Amino acid sequence: MADSLRGKRIAIEGFCATGRPVAAICHGPWTLVEASVVGGKTFTSWPSLKTDPKNAGAKWVDKEVVTDVQFISSRKPDDIPAFSKTLIEALGKGGVEQGRSVARQKVRPVGAPFAFAVIRG
Repeated sequence: MADSLRGKRIAIEGFCATGRPVAAICHGPWTLVEASVVGGKTFTSWPSLKTDPKNAGAKWVDKEVVTDVQFISSRKPDDIPAFSKTLIEALGKGGVEQGRSVARQKVRPVGAPFAFAVIRG
């Protein structure tokens, strides 16, 4: 799935520009690299991918789950419990920022997606 989404750069850029939560696990961060939205952010991913986010200007860390502004990322299927907990918390509170959940003041138009998740490649 992640590989097919790599070609959908404009849609991913547009969604990321909304400020809504974006979650990626395993090979999912590849799509965010391709959309040029990782610069200056901290991410994790499947360990063999760490060079791609770094080359795109992101800081890559080897942690179970990482949050930075609206982004939530995890490394592998073993991290799914922590990833899911963090994503559910972010959705319940309206978003993520700087490693903690925050309430959003924006009103979401009816029918607009609230979050975008890229789950494994």
